[in-house]
Amino acid sequence: MPASDVLPTLHARLGGWFAVAGRDLPWREPDCSPWGVFVSEVMAQQTPLARVEPVWHEWLRRWPTPSALAAAAPGDAVRAWGRLGYPRRALRLHEAARVMVLRHGGEVPRSPGDLLDLPGVGAYTAAAVACFAFGIPEVVVDTNVRRVLARVVEGKAYPAPSLTRAESALARACLPASTQAATTWNVAVMELGALVCVARGPRCAECPVADLCAWNVAGRPAYAGPPRRGQAWHGTDRQVRGALLHRLRAADGPVREAQLEDSGPDRAQVLRCLDSLVADGLVEPLDRRRFRLPS
Repeated sequence: MPASDVLPTLHARLGGWFAVAGRDLPWREPDCSPWGVFVSEVMAQQTPLARVEPVWHEWLRRWPTPSALAAAAPGDAVRAWGRLGYPRRALRLHEAARVMVLRHGGEVPRSPGDLLDLPGVGAYTAAAVACFAFGIPEVVVDTNVRRVLARVVEGKAYPAPSLTRAESALARACLPASTQAATTWNVAVMELGALVCVARGPRCAECPVADLCAWNVAGRPAYAGPPRRGQAWHGTDRQVRGALLHRLRAADGPVREAQLEDSGPDRAQVLRCLDSLVADGLVEPLDRRRFRLPS
């Protein structure tokens, strides 16, 4: 755990740095609705914010409230999702909007427990929405936060492959006591990990807490944990599924199976991926040979 006399300095330094260096993102504006924050958090999962922002603007223009999205067809959500990746998130957003209408009067719930009960919402998203939309001082831990705390506090190049109880306890111990300071800390730590304390090539010379960082002070020792593997893309089922959805989004109506068979290098893989999209509810079969986005 971090020394208690260091924490106030960490809090003050990161808060001051974020006030100057934090990105100007629309969902961080004071007048952004809780729904806007909710949509941004779902879209930003495993997706660069530069790709998220234009799609977010279009979604909020088209569906400014949960009720507006709930009234749309699921296929409209999948089509508007574009090329953000992991398109099941579009369906989960649509399902979450319907639950908000049915259980919460068409509003995003404030309680972390109620947020966690929404379709597709995990511990991170529930905590982030509670904190950033409603000012509830929840502990928000994503990949960037884990990496910053591993380096600054624990002196390690990278955190464990998956979140541990010890990491969660560390994040909680670092959270400021006051509500406003906790909100600023959460967003500032994430921003530091996204812009400065990046996974490869960290820019320690630009870091506002470099002199307090245990890893930097120790000379940035090499990573000694399990092998870290990147995600493959070319030729994978993910790539083929994306190509199939791209063709279905671009079509004016149903698309015949024969028009989809060259969406990947192997016909058997394409058909398997098409079946998986149907099973996930992202594609609707009209008969054995025609497909469309869900109506």
